[in-house]
Amino acid sequence: MGIRPAQARSLHHKPSRVVQDCDAEGPGCFAQRGWLLPMCRLLGYLGPPVSLETLLYKPEHSLVVQSYQPLELKGALLNADGFGVGWYHPQRPTESYTYRNTLPIWNDVNLPSLSRYIESGCVLANVRSATPGQAVDLSNCHPFQYPPFLFTHNGFIENFRASLYRPLRDRLGDLAYQAIQGSTDSEHLFGYFLHEWLTVPGISPTEALHRTLTQVAELATHAQVTIQANVLVSDGQTLVASRFSNRPPAPSLYWLRDDPFLPQAIVVASEPLFMGDWVPFAENSLLTVGADQHVHLTPL
Repeated sequence: MGIRPAQARSLHHKPSRVVQDCDAEGPGCFAQRGWLLPMCRLLGYLGPPVSLETLLYKPEHSLVVQSYQPLELKGALLNADGFGVGWYHPQRPTESYTYRNTLPIWNDVNLPSLSRYIESGCVLANVRSATPGQAVDLSNCHPFQYPPFLFTHNGFIENFRASLYRPLRDRLGDLAYQAIQGSTDSEHLFGYFLHEWLTVPGISPTEALHRTLTQVAELATHAQVTIQANVLVSDGQTLVASRFSNRPPAPSLYWLRDDPFLPQAIVVASEPLFMGDWVPFAENSLLTVGADQHVHLTPL
């Protein structure tokens, strides 16, 4: 039975961001704890080349729609603090490309025409809801980039500057440390991922992400803080995704394979883009998929 997004609110209604009331989700009831939680929306695609327009605009509940009418967003009502799209060339083995902006995605006048022109078989995209106190600037917009990787994150590290900022940076080698350009917890997770990939010979992206989440979760537990890490990372040939929290529930995440709208492809998204056989990620799990479209699921 496919999952259909619930009826969207009026397209003209752009509510201001607020912390939602607590629902009955046990330790995930963040509002009662007084936490303001940023929650981005993610999209990942691996398959035959398609236009960015097909992924970002055409679906009934596209990423653009999710930026102002999300249906499963727990900590905000909007994702208005910038956006980014990253992709790989469909024919040549080049470094990835990115287009990022601090504007809300619905206000970018260039993206609609660019999205009709650009095609790719591997795409990562993010619409951002910034952590209170974090700068809304280009260096903090996802996806983050370090050859051959693109990386984007939905979640947070509780009280990041006071809790894990210094412990994370102290563990990084020079290359991973210098790769961090912004101030977000998200990019520091990417830095830790790069550190694992750069220092462990022969490690796969899946293993690097697994080690990153496991070790950062240990630091978070020691500091008595929460980490939530829905992550998408790709090298252009493989897509790896995680749904993770050391204090469940983690934010929503779904995957879909070989849908008639996007045949012979894998799509990972924070919310279903359209009616289809979307599969919810299990709590604390990793998904890996390569060019053969075979899905590997791993518990965390």
